[in-house]
Amino acid sequence: MTMTRGADRTKSRASAVLWGVLGIVVLAVLWEGYKAVGPVAGVELFGTSILPKTDDRSMPHLVDMLTRAIEPVNTSAGSPPVWVAVIGAALNSLGVAAVGWAVGSVVGFLIALLMQRLHVAERAVLPWLILSQTVPLIALAPVIVAWGGKIQIGAFSWDRWMSVAVIASYLAFFPVAVGALRGLQSPDAIHVELMRTYNAGWFRTLLKLRLPASVPYLLPALRLGAASAIVGTVVAEVSTGYKGGIGRMIIEFAQSGTSDPAKAYAPIAGAVVLGLVSAAIVALIGLSLKRFNRQEAAS
Repeated sequence: MTMTRGADRTKSRASAVLWGVLGIVVLAVLWEGYKAVGPVAGVELFGTSILPKTDDRSMPHLVDMLTRAIEPVNTSAGSPPVWVAVIGAALNSLGVAAVGWAVGSVVGFLIALLMQRLHVAERAVLPWLILSQTVPLIALAPVIVAWGGKIQIGAFSWDRWMSVAVIASYLAFFPVAVGALRGLQSPDAIHVELMRTYNAGWFRTLLKLRLPASVPYLLPALRLGAASAIVGTVVAEVSTGYKGGIGRMIIEFAQSGTSDPAKAYAPIAGAVVLGLVSAAIVALIGLSLKRFNRQEAAS
């Protein structure tokens, strides 16, 4: 039975990889196909552009993008290839996003614990959690930078990357809080009553029943939180002016898009890969919890 489940999981992962590769191929065919047959001026509907222009400035060929990615960033001596610069910027963003995701996950889980423990807290806090996600990051970023700049504790001083991490955690904590709350509340009433007959208190019930039951709900929430942290990091790098990350590189390369359009797509591809890497990291974490993850594995 165990070997059958292992074989099924292996087939499922292989199928996921094949579907992922197929998706990339389909996107490439659609891109080049539309560029070949689409109108140069794009497609408009009632005066609104719904499909882009197909000139080389708006839609470079994929071969041109790949060729430009292995060329130097600029003409200065010692300039690294574009792909090397993109990897460096992506790793910088990944580190900041990881800090934001970790902080957001801890905060979200603690909030979920509070709401599960006190029903009055759930009724009071949950609406504010939902409302918090309506605040635009562009408006939030300057406030966090301004507040952070005033923090000075001994030799410690607030750095701009910390503002980016705070914004990333702001987006990451919400899905973790909601997913963890659902997971902590998922045990059947009969199982909770059984723990009470054993004279198990809230903390022991949490460790023995609620936490294991929450894993199938928590892992998807962590994946969503990781993706949200990446998005928050990229947007926050632009909004706060933090340099060195993939978000800032997207803006810098886009400014040269008129004369070098193929170059501008390299950091965009880097941001996409960054999201996939973050999801893979959470999946690796999930492997250590697979014995509690039967529901998600079955789905």
